[in-house]
Amino acid sequence: MARTYLKKAMLTSRSDAGDTAATVTEILADIEERGEVAALEYAAKFDQYEGNVHLTQDEIDAACALVPQRLKDDILFAHDNVRRFAEVQKATVQDVQYEINPGLIAGQKAIPVAAAGCYVPAGRYRHIASAIMTVTTAKVAGCNHIAVCSAPQPGVGLYPAIVFAAHACGADKIMAIGGVQGIAAMAFGLFGQPKANIIVGPGNQFVAEAKRTLYGRVGIDMIAGPTDSLILADKTADPHIVATDLVSQAEHGYNSPVWLVTDHRPLAEDVLSRVPDLIADLPDLNRENAEAAWRDYAEVIVCEDREEMAATSDAYAPEHLTVQAEDLDWWLDRLLCYGSLFLGEETTVSYGDKAAGTNHVLPTSGAASYTGGLSVHKYMKMVTWQRATREGSRKVAEATARISRLEGMEGHARAADVRLAKYFPDETFDLTAHG
Repeated sequence: MARTYLKKAMLTSRSDAGDTAATVTEILADIEERGEVAALEYAAKFDQYEGNVHLTQDEIDAACALVPQRLKDDILFAHDNVRRFAEVQKATVQDVQYEINPGLIAGQKAIPVAAAGCYVPAGRYRHIASAIMTVTTAKVAGCNHIAVCSAPQPGVGLYPAIVFAAHACGADKIMAIGGVQGIAAMAFGLFGQPKANIIVGPGNQFVAEAKRTLYGRVGIDMIAGPTDSLILADKTADPHIVATDLVSQAEHGYNSPVWLVTDHRPLAEDVLSRVPDLIADLPDLNRENAEAAWRDYAEVIVCEDREEMAATSDAYAPEHLTVQAEDLDWWLDRLLCYGSLFLGEETTVSYGDKAAGTNHVLPTSGAASYTGGLSVHKYMKMVTWQRATREGSRKVAEATARISRLEGMEGHARAADVRLAKYFPDETFDLTAHG
């Protein structure tokens, strides 16, 4: 393919992936051995907080009272959108049963996990929306217990709007503890909560590494890297909106890649000229993040046609994918690899990040090539069952015995043999392996 890079990234999302594994492993092992005492020590060290970890109802009520009514209304609006979309998603999963052969019935059953742990970042930015996205979907899925952990403000406590969002969306326990120690508290069942069966939510590299280390002992939504976003735009796109959308995602962090892919070089050049001023106009912290992300990680790519644009996008498998181009239905049918898709100028990644209803916990670093984002399905175990009549077990027992012997698994074969002998004592079966 004849891609032309008007801007090429100097770094990738994995370039500064320092070795945090040893530190995280040490912290997790210490907390598992010493329990809440160790967790509190790390909270004092890293969160600079020595207040109550498990928020009481009075503390929740007090925090909620500090949230302005308009912000409460916005949070409840977003919660309602996420809830209703999650309910539609859940409706796509049904218990089923099917008679495979006469007398042999197999089934599928969807069972929510008992306990979910939701991590809500509150470091560089206070991710109120992450509380909405994680808690709401766990609640709709039917989890019996939902815990939330978030890093407190040093010497102060949790940001009130995070507390309100977590409480309004249905959290059973809200804890003022962040980082690795927060993940450990949920995984090991500290501070009076059950051990989490699954831990979800975004976080920094230490949180991501803690989830990676614990995976297998607990389920996780995904191992997340820096957030990324790609825009597909043709000659009909508004360059100011395209540039604004790129900058809006670059502000996530210094290592958050943003990419523009287009088949219209004048658009690409126009966007390139606009981005620096848009970044310069941001508040200080946002500007520093966006400047670094744009300088080191951003790319602007010109392709020959829309098919090459789509192929380029699929190769990048972005977390967020925006299409600002003609014939949106063509793009919806053609595109294959993305975490969440935003079709047309009238929507934007920011909508999905905050309030539109789709989830913002999404696969990063190319993981969208094999998985989707957080949904009610992540909290649900798809299990199977089977039942048979004696006559219905006849053919499957014969096949099982012969296949097992061919594999060398005589014990398996005999589990089928004894049933045939019991159910059909007057018959003779050829259960010898052939091949």
